Amino acid sequence: MVDPAADALSLPEDWPAHPDLSLSLNRMGSFDWDLDAGLMHMDQAALDVFQVDATEYDGRPESLAPRVPPTEAIRLDGMVTQALKNGSSHYGAYFRIRDRKGNLRWTHTQGFIRRDGSGRPRRIIGIVRDATQELTESTARFEVDAERRRQTSVVEATTAALAHARTVKDVIDVLKDSHGLEHLGATSLVMGLLEAGRIHLVADGPEGSFVPGTRYTRVDEQYPMSEVVRTLAPRYIESPEDFAASYPILWPHISGLGITSAAYLPLIAQARPIGALGLLYSDKYGFSAEDRNVLVALGSSIAQSLQRAMLFEQEHDLAEGLQQAMLPRRIPHVPGAQIAVRYRSARLGRDIGGDWYDIIPLPGGRVGAVIGDVQGHDTHAAAVMGQLRIVLRAYAAEGHTPATVMARASVFLHELDTERFATCTYLEADLATGVVQIVRAGHVDPLLRDTDGSCRRVPVQGGLPLGLSAEFGRLEYPVSILELDPGQALLLYTDGLIEEPGADLDDGMQWLTALVRSGPSDLQLLADHLCDVVDERGGDDDVAVLLLRRRGGYTPQAGGRLQQHVAQNDPEALRSARHMIGAAVRAWSAAGRADEIELVADELITNALLHTDGGAIVTLRMPAGHERRLRVEVEDRSSVLPRRRDAGMSGVSGRGLLLVDRLADVWGVESRGSGKCVWCEFAVGERQGITRSPVPPEARPT
Repeated sequence: MVDPAADALSLPEDWPAHPDLSLSLNRMGSFDWDLDAGLMHMDQAALDVFQVDATEYDGRPESLAPRVPPTEAIRLDGMVTQALKNGSSHYGAYFRIRDRKGNLRWTHTQGFIRRDGSGRPRRIIGIVRDATQELTESTARFEVDAERRRQTSVVEATTAALAHARTVKDVIDVLKDSHGLEHLGATSLVMGLLEAGRIHLVADGPEGSFVPGTRYTRVDEQYPMSEVVRTLAPRYIESPEDFAASYPILWPHISGLGITSAAYLPLIAQARPIGALGLLYSDKYGFSAEDRNVLVALGSSIAQSLQRAMLFEQEHDLAEGLQQAMLPRRIPHVPGAQIAVRYRSARLGRDIGGDWYDIIPLPGGRVGAVIGDVQGHDTHAAAVMGQLRIVLRAYAAEGHTPATVMARASVFLHELDTERFATCTYLEADLATGVVQIVRAGHVDPLLRDTDGSCRRVPVQGGLPLGLSAEFGRLEYPVSILELDPGQALLLYTDGLIEEPGADLDDGMQWLTALVRSGPSDLQLLADHLCDVVDERGGDDDVAVLLLRRRGGYTPQAGGRLQQHVAQNDPEALRSARHMIGAAVRAWSAAGRADEIELVADELITNALLHTDGGAIVTLRMPAGHERRLRVEVEDRSSVLPRRRDAGMSGVSGRGLLLVDRLADVWGVESRGSGKCVWCEFAVGERQGITRSPVPPEARPT
């Protein structure tokens, strides 16, 4: 039935079109392949797809072989054979053929397999068509999608790499990495940071491309980075001609670099410009919309990373500056000693720690040395460190014993409005005698390097860290005595030098001992060597190092002093005091009277411990004057003066002061605000002509 509406439209006579016409117009042909006879009928449209004349085709598939490359023929035959064997009714495939000019073109075939009642294939009826345009468009879409994926991957990869950049240099290194530039498609880059109204060039492109006079440029000058900072809009330079016309001042200097295009991006963070980035290309002309979108996204990511890096550097510089201000500005010259100090802040992480060192000149040729570490890695730790360093220095300068210095510093830290504690080692060295009194508060043991280069750990009795000892009421800090020979050196350090994540502290100590043993003999070079190793190893903790060597041939001046606290029921402290006295006698050229001095000093100490309730403070010093004398003082808390009495023939006590009176050149007793001091003096020059000085009546015991 004819549709009246269609009839009214005066449709063409050949409407609807015959299937053969539809196939032909769409460059599709048909074939009928008789498998038993081996003949394949192809209509004219099918022959046109293969660009074969009807006179050239004999009805056999082999006649098409010159048009089908061997590899394609093998693949196509295998696919058809597989379909015939596995019972399939349809197959389809894309394959390439050669046209008359030898060019490859994509073709598509699709066939229906007719079988008999037993399932045996008899005929294949199908179509063949030109697929060049189809696959070209599909490939183009695939390439566009692949390019978009690549561009997205570039942004994601660059953003991920920038996430680990902590400094501006790190950001530049990420961007200038060869793979990074390769992915961006750029030959090189330039970058400038906005500083006080000027653009500071921090990355200057390829080798030899720096233009003199452009390290700092004004924002109002005719340069591409200045323009994007002024306008806050990207500038895409799409050809060398565009570059030369737009920036005539800059182009003559870079025209020989082979630059074909460039993209300059403003780096904007928190709605304000912080700099500009330029990407230079040597084989690119123009920028697509996708290119521009990717570059804008990349610029935003770079700007955020730069701002983070700049803030990091500012905060780190502030914290490090605070700590450097808290550390001694210079190390004083100490006669009789060679000293080297170093400090290295952690390079992993923003904050610095509370590590510190100090050298404190003391009267009588003595020197105090401090190494310490306040808990934490921030500016608060540095501030607490500064206060603690000043307090320790003040207590030591007041003349307190090392144990008292440490105890008072602990009380001070406990009373501060802070929850931080600190580890610390304080030593007081008499450079004439070599006697070193060491006190340790939760800190690592020092090392001793001998004159032959050997190195060993020095075990030092310790107390609780500063702050904690006051909190728990355990302010006793035992004093260890060490005799330092000329040429020997002590190494004090913080735990950042030996600690590594997952490593045992003893292993770190052995590693450091071996490092010191094999290091240079000069202390300055040795300190540099230790710091170089720390820099190479990295780490997340600060490091402070203090090296002190006793020089040989040092003679004390008048006023030299050693002091030791001896507690009751503390044999170790008494033994240390005797050791100190013996060392002082040898160092102060008093060996001729060593037995007398040691015997009298031991008697005075014993009397103080037996007849008083508290301990005793033993002091040895060289008073000023024309005559070299060694003075021994024993101070206790009792105000009861000693009394000289006759012990009798069978008495076991009472001879102590008689012994002191006979052996010492002069002796006496002085009242102190919290007790008394029994003292005696020995002339340690030539004995001839020396007469014993009379004891003042007010100081003579009854």
